[in-house]
Amino acid sequence: MDYSQIKAFLAGPLEEVSALLEASLKSDIALLDATNLSLLSQGGKRIRPCLTLLAAGACGGVVADSVRFAAASELIHNATLLHDDVVDGAATRRGKPTVMALLSSPASVLIGDFWLVKAIRCLLEADRYSERAIRLFAKTLSDLAEGEMLQLQKASACDTTREDYIRIIYSKTASLFEASVLSGALSADAPEEWTAALAGYARNLGIAFQIQDDILDYAGGADLGKPVGIDLREQKITLPLLCALDSVPEEAASAVRAKVGRISDEPELAADVQRFVREHDGVDKARAEMGNYIDEAVFCLEELPQTEEKSYLANLARFVGDRTF
Repeated sequence: MDYSQIKAFLAGPLEEVSALLEASLKSDIALLDATNLSLLSQGGKRIRPCLTLLAAGACGGVVADSVRFAAASELIHNATLLHDDVVDGAATRRGKPTVMALLSSPASVLIGDFWLVKAIRCLLEADRYSERAIRLFAKTLSDLAEGEMLQLQKASACDTTREDYIRIIYSKTASLFEASVLSGALSADAPEEWTAALAGYARNLGIAFQIQDDILDYAGGADLGKPVGIDLREQKITLPLLCALDSVPEEAASAVRAKVGRISDEPELAADVQRFVREHDGVDKARAEMGNYIDEAVFCLEELPQTEEKSYLANLARFVGDRTF
């Protein structure tokens, strides 16, 4: 199933989310308003709002609070991207110049802060469960900060383990997937067993999503919107490299890690590390592990009653493994 079919199924509530996003971000500061409208026009996949709406539908139905929580998830996601661009010094995103490149780093931080505040306002305006929703997304923001700091620490030392890697990608990606899904379930008054099942689904899906991003950084994709090999240039050790390192003796693995640690000063070493990953089937092994997470995500859904939304949640998990952007 194509992802566009999922968005078509959710067309009505997604239009409500888009209207709420535009209304929330309206400003009488011309530069801010124009920048916000430009960012909104770029769209993006809007996977997180789709997850919120599908989870709500699978648990009884989409209501006004489902739309508010879906909008909040998208606002938070884009706020973190605006901040990430500054952290990473990124000149482009999705093939377009970043706010940081067009305006400045301070502007990107300030606009990101503006989007975060508007997300909180969406949560505060919920008819019910506002405090519980705020707690969900507050945990995510804490996870995001901790994940970024752990990644910086590990990139500096080049000693990332599998345990470190899973914690980093849970914190940076899966945590927001989890909050998006759980807020949808919350809006629909889901019983505890459904909520637990959806939490497991979201965690596994988010981890698989980030693994695919990390695979694409080695293998490339149809429309990445960024150069291949960024992770290595930033000395990040991700799953394709970890899988390759597992297949060689410790001494050889240490030598490869040492090369990663010198890439910032000797960028030509990145090609050596990429060749090492290819020669030891790192990408294929990472794909196999990603498939296990996708299978587990779909398995978690068995607790839910059979609905169209449940089927679309399963299809969305499979889309994550097939996507090339």
